[in-house]
Amino acid sequence: MIASASRQPLDQLRNVPLQAVLEMAGATPDRQDKAKWHTARGTVSVTGSKFFNWNQNRGGGGAIDLVMHLNGLPFRPAIQWLADRFPYASYAASLRPLHTSALLLPVPDRRTLSIVCRYLLGQRRIPAVVFDPLVASGLIYADARANAVFLLLAQDGAAAGAELRGTGPQPWRSIAPGSRNDLGFFSTLPHNPTSIVLCESAIDALSCHVLHPSARCFSTAGARPDPRWLSSLRPQPTPIFCGFDADDTGEAMAQAMIALHPSIQRLRPARKDWNEVLCSEV
Repeated sequence: MIASASRQPLDQLRNVPLQAVLEMAGATPDRQDKAKWHTARGTVSVTGSKFFNWNQNRGGGGAIDLVMHLNGLPFRPAIQWLADRFPYASYAASLRPLHTSALLLPVPDRRTLSIVCRYLLGQRRIPAVVFDPLVASGLIYADARANAVFLLLAQDGAAAGAELRGTGPQPWRSIAPGSRNDLGFFSTLPHNPTSIVLCESAIDALSCHVLHPSARCFSTAGARPDPRWLSSLRPQPTPIFCGFDADDTGEAMAQAMIALHPSIQRLRPARKDWNEVLCSEV
């Protein structure tokens, strides 16, 4: 039985936008139908707070139900999953910490690096002058499946996880098992940055930096309004901008971030995301 005092934070988790949950779970949006998402468990349609899986003929309502459905989790682990990834709506304080799996980073494979290079430099239009130093530093590498791997680093420089992006014809993205993207981030490496921009993915962070060379661009590895590492950036005099996507999820998460951190300003891409802007201008 959940205490009545905990109802409000529980409702906050239940009301996390379903599109944000799908992105965090590694789902990919359908290119033609904005309401449809492709997941490991089938095609899911979203209408407001309701969802329906056409492959399994099952549906539900709210973020908790969706996490239970996508990940095959019971109620309490589903709440913990949401609380870890959306701490602004955290209900975790009322739960005992659950076991977290060990980080399993993909093993670098130099044999597939050329495929990742062609994908990021050719298809995604990331210039070599931005890409090459990050490869040399080990922050970007290729795995045996020719996925692009973007390392997430904690404040002490230790690996906290990785974003993975497929380079094949089918859109695919995920995070390495055991990743703690609330504790670590991927970022570009400008000299003497004059601003900070928070983006939804590593590719968008790279693209935003190309468009705004004086900015240090971070990836929050999903539209997440309050990663724990953000607190270390806020005391700096450098202005911080929320550069989340110009879609419903990005707008909702940007508003949530600014509500929590009023000093952060909105920087909206002219298209759906920063990589679309970059590709349209190159």
